[in-house]
Amino acid sequence: MPGLVKNRSEVRPPAVAGMFYPSDKLELERLCRDLLSRAGEYVAGFSAGKVFGIVSPHAGYPYSGFTAAHGYSLLHEGQFKCVIIISPSHREYFDGVSVYPGVAYSTPLGEVEVDRDLRETLLSTVPPGLLTESILGHRSEHALEVQLPFLQVQLKNFTLLPIVMGDQKPEYCRALGDGLARIVRDQNILVVASSDLSHYHDYDTANEMDGICIEHFKALDSDKLLDDIHLGRCEACGGGPIASSLAAAKALGFRHGESLYHCNSGDTTGDKSAVVGYLSALIS
Repeated sequence: MPGLVKNRSEVRPPAVAGMFYPSDKLELERLCRDLLSRAGEYVAGFSAGKVFGIVSPHAGYPYSGFTAAHGYSLLHEGQFKCVIIISPSHREYFDGVSVYPGVAYSTPLGEVEVDRDLRETLLSTVPPGLLTESILGHRSEHALEVQLPFLQVQLKNFTLLPIVMGDQKPEYCRALGDGLARIVRDQNILVVASSDLSHYHDYDTANEMDGICIEHFKALDSDKLLDDIHLGRCEACGGGPIASSLAAAKALGFRHGESLYHCNSGDTTGDKSAVVGYLSALIS
């Protein structure tokens, strides 16, 4: 299969440092800490039970970094030993879902080791052919990478299972969700679904469409979310990652979805003619 990696020593280098977030280590750490501190004031009174996962946006930090920081500000050092990040593929289409076959992802803040044991367990759990070890979707994808600096600042030491969905068919979401439920059960693992919401509608239309996504998320209803995305009632470029995480959470008995913060690019740039929606949300 094109894109398969033979060399298991590979470390995936930063692809969007200096574009989506600062490339300088100290500047990036300062920015993350500032965003986390500011967002933490908004969620200071929020009380979550056992955390299963979060939804986090993936635009450049000037646009969606403050929104993303809301979910990450609830985490603390040592809370999770491993983080599974599920991302859409913006630059490469491929059938199925890929998990990075190398040993680490790198950002200006350092390397994050890939959890190879968990990778093998997931590969043996999902239906054959759905999930492959491949660099397809990983080479230049920003949606997964931009989550890492926040996690590196908050959690310090953790392993990573990086997953990219080349195709977000409902049956793929259900199968991946079932596989995630099996490997996460009784484990100290966080699931992150990387997704922006509506794209390039006017401000009011965007808020209306995003509201539909948020209601389905709060109900942990992956089927209705995917149905309304398919029908064009709402939009989420990471609808598959969100749906997969919701399916897994529901299978494990989680019942609570909470919107922590929602805005769009019109709120950050002032241009409300064609905006992109951003959501930070929690499953607990």
